[in-house]
Amino acid sequence: MTTLWIIVGVIAVLVVYTIAVYNSFVRLTQRAKEAWADIDVQLKRRYDLIPNLIETVKGYAAHERGVFEEVTAARAKATQMNVDPSNITPEQIQAIAGAESALGGALGKLLAIAEAYPDLKANQNFAQLQTELSDTENKIQAARRFYNGNVRDLAIRLQSFPSNIIGNMFGFKEMEYFELEEDSVEKEPIKVQF
Repeated sequence: MTTLWIIVGVIAVLVVYTIAVYNSFVRLTQRAKEAWADIDVQLKRRYDLIPNLIETVKGYAAHERGVFEEVTAARAKATQMNVDPSNITPEQIQAIAGAESALGGALGKLLAIAEAYPDLKANQNFAQLQTELSDTENKIQAARRFYNGNVRDLAIRLQSFPSNIIGNMFGFKEMEYFELEEDSVEKEPIKVQF
């Protein structure tokens, strides 16, 4: 009889442990999806600011048409990338990272042009747009770090013993980190002086 109670106790502990680990995988997966949704919100905010910034700069630097077209094309490509947070694939994340890197490089060129026009730098609308864009870029970086942290926690849990057994048993998968391509992003930040 004692052996039966020991067996029942061990089974109960294993069941409770399995439930707890399963729930932790669900929690980590949902946090990563929520974090991706935060990135998406900030990217959309960035996309909405770009046309206003372009129009403001256009009035002062009409002859820089190639840069305006490059920014517009990069923005169009980036906005076409729609990802369902509940079904993110590594390919989608890599495609978005590439599009965001290209957009960042194009925006850098646009802001560099703005540096050459003192009247533009003094324009209150431009200054406000530039501040909002800078704030949005910071929020994107924070959201990206939050997402990557959640992806890291999920990966650690999926690779750690014995939780990896339960994770594999229930089909949980690692998620892709959101990293921008370093080659297409300028190494030095653009200096803006007012």
